[in-house]
Amino acid sequence: MSTPLPEHPAHLWRTPDPRSSYDVVIVGGGGHGLATAHYLASVHGITDVAVLEKGWLGGGNTARNTTIIRSNYLWDETTALYEYALKLWETLPDELDYDVMFSQRGVLNLAHTLQDVRDSARRVGANRLNGVDSHWLEPEEIAEVCPILNTSPRSRYPVLGATYQPRAGIAKHDHVAWALARSADAHGIDLIQGCEVTGFVTDGGRVTGVATTRGPIHAGRVGLTVAGHSSVLAERAGFRLPVQSHPLQALVSELHEPVHPTVVMSNHVHVYVSQAHKGELVLGAGVDGYNGYGQRGAFHVIERQMAAAVELFPVFARAHVLRTWGGIVDVTPDASPVIGATPLENLFVNCGWGTGGFKATPAAGWAFAHTLATGAPHPLNAPFSLDRFTTGALIDEHGAAAVAH
Repeated sequence: MSTPLPEHPAHLWRTPDPRSSYDVVIVGGGGHGLATAHYLASVHGITDVAVLEKGWLGGGNTARNTTIIRSNYLWDETTALYEYALKLWETLPDELDYDVMFSQRGVLNLAHTLQDVRDSARRVGANRLNGVDSHWLEPEEIAEVCPILNTSPRSRYPVLGATYQPRAGIAKHDHVAWALARSADAHGIDLIQGCEVTGFVTDGGRVTGVATTRGPIHAGRVGLTVAGHSSVLAERAGFRLPVQSHPLQALVSELHEPVHPTVVMSNHVHVYVSQAHKGELVLGAGVDGYNGYGQRGAFHVIERQMAAAVELFPVFARAHVLRTWGGIVDVTPDASPVIGATPLENLFVNCGWGTGGFKATPAAGWAFAHTLATGAPHPLNAPFSLDRFTTGALIDEHGAAAVAH
């Protein structure tokens, strides 16, 4: 007689009312906010923490992305951050005692032009110098990794080669949010949903708390992890961030048997494709060209995305779209994040991830937790301060970040 499976708990975390004060308040209950809370407790022993979310936990960009995880960026600073994230992803299920369904199926970044080939070769070399598992594949090798990809030289966008990172892959976004939330709650951190931050309590140039729809909350330190709405909250605090928010669209098909064994990304025609654990084909597009905070975008972007996908994967012509959605990405002038102090004392920000936020989740939380706990940056996030836009020490990742178009 088989042993019955244990019943899934009715609730993974408490739903407490906010207290009047905390040592640390984290604004934003997405992956980065929850990861920050988890590492504040598990690494730094700080548990007098509240995570404030105006909607529900993991309901923003965490639930509105294509879940691709990779570390094959160009510059040393960015590669260090994303490679650390990838290493954390590899141990996260054991650390959290929760299956986040991290599937290391590899990522192909296609090259369609001679300039793509040069840029890709440069990136592979830079990756190897930084210990990242990056390889250059010829078209015949690509066909072995992904047989359904059209590698014919007669195609509209001929594939001249690709970079390949075998350790990269995808994870289940809601499982990630639930696992991190459960861990934070188990450490005694308050996760407060339906609580929007409407302003900041200040004393001179120092932040001492936040004003919310559920009353004022005092805090020793405040961390902002609100992705596309970072510029909105910064303005409420009295300063401007060098970010622009854009809609970013994606879609899924109905369920199919496993046909797509890896992840394929193409900056040139701008589409990226994987197959989810349940069987949906997941297709991502480029950012819409206008600034906005709406979780939807323009139809022509979806149209071009689908045309590119069918050109690269002729078998997808028979698939049917199940649903589309949009997230809000905040992009900096150099397509790299901002993680660190703000002009106001005790107020810190983690923003500007563009299309790379989900893949960075554990490392972003690790580094931001260190900053909130100590008041100083971790070596991982020290290069990503606001000061770089004054000093000129930019980290231009437009090409590798896939937001170049």
